Amino acid sequence: MNVEDKKIKVVIGAGKYNNNPGWLHTQEKELNLLDEKTWSRMFSNNSITAILAEHIWEHLTYNEGVEAAKVCRKFLKTKGYIRCAVPDAFFRNKEYQDMVKIGGPGPKDHPAADHKIVYNYKTITNMFNTAGYEVKLLEYCDEEGKFQQNPWEGKDGVLFRSKKFDPRNQGKQLAFPSLIVDAIKI
Repeated sequence: MNVEDKKIKVVIGAGKYNNNPGWLHTQEKELNLLDEKTWSRMFSNNSITAILAEHIWEHLTYNEGVEAAKVCRKFLKTKGYIRCAVPDAFFRNKEYQDMVKIGGPGPKDHPAADHKIVYNYKTITNMFNTAGYEVKLLEYCDEEGKFQQNPWEGKDGVLFRSKKFDPRNQGKQLAFPSLIVDAIKI
């Protein structure tokens, strides 16, 4: 395999899960979305094929999200992508919305305590478009709260909190869906 054929695939904020064997799993302290220097230490410009970010972007403001997408864009190959999952503002379920709201539902140690935005498919599309990406919607709720799903493959990046892979979302009733997009570098 020559160097051009090498596929570098990165999971940002991987936590303790490894849903994607063969991908490089990172944490914020080693690879910070807003600190280009941490990226430069690990990667060359235009070297990454895919980036997975499951429930990461909601911890940034909208403007920080644009800047983070620009940092990632610098290191992605052309046609490389960010597969991004975030809570969905259009999912019509009060308990879910209370859980994912800005500032979270309660104690400072709750995972949602530092949520800064809850995206819907329009706002996340605008955010990635502003940073120079084409956006493909994979799973999302529309303005009426109706769940929409377009075909996507786990081999291109597994996101656990999805209709496709989360056991809580199997069957007719969704319990914890995500808004999922592929943001493709153009």
